[in-house]
Amino acid sequence: MLERPLKKKQRKQRIRKKIQGTDLRPRLAVFVSNKHVIAQLIDDKTGKTLGYENDLAAAKGQTKTEKAIIVGEKIAEIAKKKKIVEVVFDRGGKLYHGRVKALADGARKGGLKF
Repeated sequence: MLERPLKKKQRKQRIRKKIQGTDLRPRLAVFVSNKHVIAQLIDDKTGKTLGYENDLAAAKGQTKTEKAIIVGEKIAEIAKKKKIVEVVFDRGGKLYHGRVKALADGARKGGLKF
C-alpha cells in the first residue's frame, strides 16, 4: 500500500527537477484534491507566490470540471494584471487529464501561453 504515495512523490520530484519558474515566466502549480482545485503562480527564484486562486468562490450547482475551468480563467486574469503572458505548467505529479486538463484549457482561454 505504501508504494502508491512513494511513486507519486518520485513523479513529482522528477517533474520539479526540470521545471523552474522565474518572474517573467512563473510556474503555474496545480493542486487537485477530491473536492477542490487550487492554482498558484510561483516565482521559484525568489520563492514567492505571485498569484493564487481556488474554486471556493465558484457556484454550487457546477461540476468539479466546470469549476476547474473557472479557476484557470481567473488565474489567467491575475497573471494579466501582473503582466505575465507565459508560464511553466506544473501538474504536480497528476495525469494531464480531467480537472488538470480543464484548468489548463481555462488558463489558455484566459490568454496564458505554456
